[in-house]
Amino acid sequence: MFKCNYKTLKLCFNAFHDAKVGDMPEYGDYVLLELKDGRHTAGQWLPNDTFREKNILSGKFERSGFDTVDVDEVAKWHYLKRYDISACLEDENIGYINFAPEEDAYTFELSGFKSFKDGDFPKREQYCFLIFKDGTLGTGRWDELGENDGTFIYASALASHSMKKVWAWTPLSSDEIFEREEEKERERLAEKELNKNPKADSEKFKYGTDIEVYYQKALEKLKKDYPWATLVQMKKKQPLYVIVPRHGFYIFGQDHGTFMGEPVVWEWKDGSTADEFVDFLCEYTRETVKNYDPDVKFAYGMDIETYINMTYEKVKNDYRWFTREMADKYCQYAIIQVDGEWEFARKFRDDKEFHLYDCETTESLLRTMEYEYQEAALQENTVVAEYAVPFGSVDVHGWGLEKYIVYKLKSGDYKVYVQAGDRTTGGSREFFITPDCFEAKTYGEFLDRYLEIVPGGEFGLKKKDLAPNRDLMKFFGYKK
Repeated sequence: MFKCNYKTLKLCFNAFHDAKVGDMPEYGDYVLLELKDGRHTAGQWLPNDTFREKNILSGKFERSGFDTVDVDEVAKWHYLKRYDISACLEDENIGYINFAPEEDAYTFELSGFKSFKDGDFPKREQYCFLIFKDGTLGTGRWDELGENDGTFIYASALASHSMKKVWAWTPLSSDEIFEREEEKERERLAEKELNKNPKADSEKFKYGTDIEVYYQKALEKLKKDYPWATLVQMKKKQPLYVIVPRHGFYIFGQDHGTFMGEPVVWEWKDGSTADEFVDFLCEYTRETVKNYDPDVKFAYGMDIETYINMTYEKVKNDYRWFTREMADKYCQYAIIQVDGEWEFARKFRDDKEFHLYDCETTESLLRTMEYEYQEAALQENTVVAEYAVPFGSVDVHGWGLEKYIVYKLKSGDYKVYVQAGDRTTGGSREFFITPDCFEAKTYGEFLDRYLEIVPGGEFGLKKKDLAPNRDLMKFFGYKK
């Protein structure tokens, strides 16, 4: 890398331009700024139309994201992107770089450069001056992405300079955004100090400050109504409740994980005693525990083959080519133990092990199995012919109908693909036309049955739209 010692390097900017009509940067230029209050920052010049049309100095400098500086706050500006100081930085003896003639009376010096390679990082939201590894210059607001990781935001839509491209950096002047973040940091440190030795309200925490004790007491009460209840079942109700210190006192709270590295806990405020909190936990988890009734969850016993055979036989009634081998190829089911609880589990084609399928009732399991088996059956039945139904402008609940395709399958059965959307999004559905539709003696009777599967009111084409189409009638195997 460069031979120059960035720790002793000074940059001297002269020849600043006064912010005035007739001497402003080009639209979109990114420049160094001196504000009227003496602070220094940078931004991309975005003039208003009035500036161009009425010769009035009007516009803003976009700094980062939604952060802008109005031109009324700016005293002077200086070009940045026109410089490449790589040749200077190759000189190990260089310690001072002057960006204008010596005789210019006005100067602004930058020093105190640091490097990421030394483990030095800006503070959160600190606005910095940057020397890039290619010798060019820039600025940006430090956005901490994680430990020893971040980027410098310099424009809207989170346009940023990667820290990997930065050779050295130094802070520019403080601003409102950075000062707010510094205030938050002071508050965080003060809160941390308060919470070193938190106090516990004797009534609210009479059973101590271990949340497990409160869950256990709630479990004992739940067992009176639901003998099968366990802590594992209770804790399936998310988010969990925790006991944490806040402002120097312990609180009960709902754990919502973290945001920007800080824990997010919503304080419980529905009572003031330990027993009230235990009662609350009972009600909070009651429905979850109730749904773990083994007589409901495993209505047909603990042998998964019972559930598989029931579903397989039901699907095979309509999907006549379907085999058990096809079912197992796409999705397998099991009953396994997870944290001591018996649970339904499934394993798809590419999975190496079974994964928890957290359904509450036998009915919900059977519905899922039926859908998966139907999908597997259709994927195993290749398409041998297709007919794209013609249509004009068709509104499908605010979306426009885009595709309506009928497919004939190798088995002689049929399926229909419908797609609708707007300019930004869309959706599609596939429908299997069950064999009983084709038991109809006339095409009109067939369409009546067909439209119970692909309702015209829902998917765009009704009987009056389909009946006149002789090509479609012929494709379905009906004659005039």
